[in-house]
Amino acid sequence: MTDTPAPCPCGGYPTGAAFADCCEPALTMQTWPPTAQQLMRSRYTAHVRGDGDHLFRTWHPATRPAETAPEPGNTWTGLTVEAVTDGGVQDDNGVVEYTAHFVGADGEPDELHEVARFTRRARRWMYVGPADIV
Repeated sequence: MTDTPAPCPCGGYPTGAAFADCCEPALTMQTWPPTAQQLMRSRYTAHVRGDGDHLFRTWHPATRPAETAPEPGNTWTGLTVEAVTDGGVQDDNGVVEYTAHFVGADGEPDELHEVARFTRRARRWMYVGPADIV
């Protein structure tokens, strides 16, 4: 009997893909995610794994705050991608609506819902921020 690796923390892309086949290449800088959705998934996984460097390098410099480290004390428990508009390999802009589920430092379950904007910079997808940011 062969053990199947657990899905990536983002749920896997395609669905159920293991970390090594999904977000690990982006977090270890082997590759850059080819779509806005895959970049968003890698950013969620960076939160799960406490990888502030990945969050920093994938946040567009025009909107990136001084501090990009993951919120301490949160335990991320799941990601649901609600909608994707553009953001493919041939696009320059994209929007990904998602809900990230977590348990806060207070032990209470919570969620973060965002309609996130992404754009290409130097041929790489970058997180810009919520869709209402210009």
